[in-house]
Amino acid sequence: MDCQQLNLDAIRAVRPLVDQFAIRTPLLHDSALGTEVSLKLESLQPTGSFKIRGAAAKIVGLDDQQRQRGVITASTGNHGRAVAHIALALDIPATICVSENLPAGKIAAFQSLDCTLDVGGPSQDAAFDRAIEAASAPDGPILVHSILDPVVLAGQGTCGLEIVEQQPATALVIVPVSGGGLIAGISVAIKSLLPNAKIIGVSMNKGAAMHASINAGRPVQVPEARTLADSLQGGIGLDNNTSFPIVRELVDEIVLIDEDEIAAGMLHALRVHRLILEGAGAVGIGALLAGKIEPPDGPVVVVCSGANAELATVAELAARGSH
Repeated sequence: MDCQQLNLDAIRAVRPLVDQFAIRTPLLHDSALGTEVSLKLESLQPTGSFKIRGAAAKIVGLDDQQRQRGVITASTGNHGRAVAHIALALDIPATICVSENLPAGKIAAFQSLDCTLDVGGPSQDAAFDRAIEAASAPDGPILVHSILDPVVLAGQGTCGLEIVEQQPATALVIVPVSGGGLIAGISVAIKSLLPNAKIIGVSMNKGAAMHASINAGRPVQVPEARTLADSLQGGIGLDNNTSFPIVRELVDEIVLIDEDEIAAGMLHALRVHRLILEGAGAVGIGALLAGKIEPPDGPVVVVCSGANAELATVAELAARGSH
């Protein structure tokens, strides 16, 4: 499958593979955000994020010879955790390349999944370079790329299918944006089935590679910066011909929020719903609370992409919310 083949049929085709590992996540009404706002709780997936969808689409679809070679990826945590989880269940060797900036909690999560962890380098881009190099060797492991593999993007698009089934009148979908895998897959599904619905992406205001690339009209590199939304760190790849053109064509807008606004989104989920969201998973809520997005007439769905926040961060937010 190439980028041009990433369409509604492709998303529907991988759904049986995705359903072997991912759950159909609920929509949770949030009247505090608006009378017609609901949260799509991808944070409740088995590995704590939407990434299990794309990983399942790719890995379950491998043939026996490919499975013997093993799989490799690079990750800020959630994608790698999903790859390792599925590989372990299918008895496939898995290697996860990460930067030395990965939080300790995510390192511990990997260590519990019996995968090979390759830690090093100052950035997520460097980790991707190591994974790509290893996969290019003769009989090397199969690369499960989170943003440059259209099969992975098709898997993420199954979230969009569920949104339409759960809320057929959806007018706006708000999606976190990093490399664009999630928003690209969701956008293909939503725009195919609900062509009048809007898609708005949200990222942090430091190191937002997709936002900078859309503004430049081509993929560009941006320096990584520490952020509560650490799962949104990393570049989109200068040769990105998968997620970038889809986001450029189908996403109506990308808005940026600051660290206080990200924290406010996390705290809202914790205080109102007793729901733990990582920074990346709460950016849509944060954007609504900050007035960065004006809800249209009609139902709004906010994709809450992950729950894998550091426990110390959650404790600090809980203490802040008690005052």
